[in-house]
Formats: sequence, structure tokens, C-alpha cells
Amino acid sequence: MGSTVRTNAGAINGRELDMALSLYFIDIGEWYRLISSGFLHYGLIHVGMNMFLLWQLGQLLEPALGRGRFTLLYFAAMFGGSAGALALSPNALTGGASGAVFGLMAAAAVGLQQRGVNPMKTGIGGTLILNLLITFTIPGISIGGHVGGALMGAAVGFAMLEPRWNRTASWVALAAPVAGMVASVFFIAALL
Repeated sequence: MGSTVRTNAGAINGRELDMALSLYFIDIGEWYRLISSGFLHYGLIHVGMNMFLLWQLGQLLEPALGRGRFTLLYFAAMFGGSAGALALSPNALTGGASGAVFGLMAAAAVGLQQRGVNPMKTGIGGTLILNLLITFTIPGISIGGHVGGALMGAAVGFAMLEPRWNRTASWVALAAPVAGMVASVFFIAALL
């Protein structure tokens, strides 16, 4: 039987503690938590909402980007969410794919805007606003994780979805998400 820790989100067991993100764990060299925490969820509603939004956003973004670039966008947003969570709540035990999902929502909104479509006239704008409202009103939700993921997703999405750029050039497919991930790691290292 693993140990159990009590948090604002409820009780977590030893297995969840092995994946959760906190600045303490980064301080002791467990950098893998920047990624593992994105696969940890605190309950069925948490995982269900994230997977539903991920499925919907994947239907929209993956055909436009391709599987590889979509995956890079996802992980860049996950790193941005981890950086935001550590910046605003360094001692909280954070987990969930929400930062990456917020990044995908923001990337989709930016991509629509770049193509002359007002995101507020689609489901993306309303979904993003509603989820931000929930983020700031319900206690125990990682504001830093959601905002950090959204900011990173918007930045990387801006570069990856720009219709006038030649995205077939190999450097474009890698430059924005890799730069985002590296910037997140440098930001987290600066927190130490």
C-alpha cells in the first residue's frame, strides 16, 4: 500500500505522488515530472473532460498539422503548462493534461484568426472563455497550468498554423515547439 497525501484536490496515493509536479521534485532532479504530471488525473471527471476536449481538438488540428506536428504542439503546450504551474503554485502537487489541452484550444483559436475566422463565432472561442472562467472561479484548479499551456499553445500555434509560411520546410515543423519546450525548461531552471 502506497502513502497518501491530502491536497486541495483530495487524497492522492503513492503512485500518483510518483507522477505529480511540484518544484520540490524538480529541485531534487526529477525533471521527468514535467511530462509525467500531464498524464496524471485526479478523478474521472478530470480525465473525462480532458480526453473529450483532446479528442475534439485533435479532430480539428491534427488534419491541419499532421500527426508529428500535432504531437509536438501538444508536448510544447504541456511544457508551458508545467512552467506556469510551477511559477504560480510551486508547492502544489499538480497533475493533468489540462495545460496541454488549453494549449490546443489557444492554438486552434489563433489558427482560425489567422485564416480570417473569428474564433468567437465558432465553438472554440466560447469553449476557451468558459474554461478560463472555470479556471479562475473553482478552487483547486491550476491557474498557472492552464494559462501557461494556453500561452505556449498560442505562441507555437501562431508559428505552426500561419497559412503564408512554407510549412513543408523541415525547420518550421520543429522550430516553434522545440523552442517552446526549451524556453519552458530554462524558465523552470530559473525558478530554482
